Amino acid sequence: MSSNSSSPITIGFSPCPNDCFIFDAMVNGKTDTEGLTFEPVMEDVETLNQKAFKGQLAVTKLSYHAYAHLTKYYQLLNAGSALGNNCGPLLIARSELKISPSTRIAIPGKYTTANFLLSLAFPEANNKTETVFSGIEDAVLNGDVDAGLIIHENRFTYEQKGLKKLVDLGEYWETLAKAPIPLGGIVIRRDMPEEQKHKVDRVLRRSVEYAFANPGASLNFVKAHAQEMSEEVMYKHIALYVNKYSVDLGEEGKRAVKLLFDKAVELGVIGKIEEEVFL
Repeated sequence: MSSNSSSPITIGFSPCPNDCFIFDAMVNGKTDTEGLTFEPVMEDVETLNQKAFKGQLAVTKLSYHAYAHLTKYYQLLNAGSALGNNCGPLLIARSELKISPSTRIAIPGKYTTANFLLSLAFPEANNKTETVFSGIEDAVLNGDVDAGLIIHENRFTYEQKGLKKLVDLGEYWETLAKAPIPLGGIVIRRDMPEEQKHKVDRVLRRSVEYAFANPGASLNFVKAHAQEMSEEVMYKHIALYVNKYSVDLGEEGKRAVKLLFDKAVELGVIGKIEEEVFL
């Protein structure tokens, strides 16, 4: 990746409202990008995870679980992360049920943080089917699986569909770790020049600050990608996943990320991380 400002930097993020809200100003030239231009690659988070494993993106949103496997190649930016309280993945079903090794569970992807938390709470749950996050409720309703692990805006819609919450894995993590839950972060390739990494971090922070200062400015961009989502759900979604940690991880955010990685190492989900993960 050359450090030439004129060549666009590929930047991967999801079409979800929170990501569109965060990236709108920088990819659409609404704030100072310090001479950088960006080429958006919009995919669901598990597809972005897979692209990162192949090293296909210079900058990308990643599940923290996936990033734990990619610390050799990518560094975590201070801006753009999704951490929070009461915003974790939910395990849902048609009716109450006890999780056992034979319980068929639809998950939004092997390397999602949601799946990592499921493994933490239910180590015996290993009959999993990877399903695009937006299709999980239907898989449960149709009886293709016994339970589903939902993320994103589905936490606002599952009850209307008559589904029941078995466990809130965000609450589970917060009780266990006494820290906010790290869901996704924005990472940059380690082999990019240091100066450019810091520039991208500053531009991203400016983009988040602009979005907060001008909440209506990103609405068209968000709506263009939010499929059939109501405006109310869009705003709820943004409020849930975009907060002070999205502007800057800060010490508290970094502590939560370290805790998640330490837990993953302890459980043998990942090997020991040798690199400095933070920019």
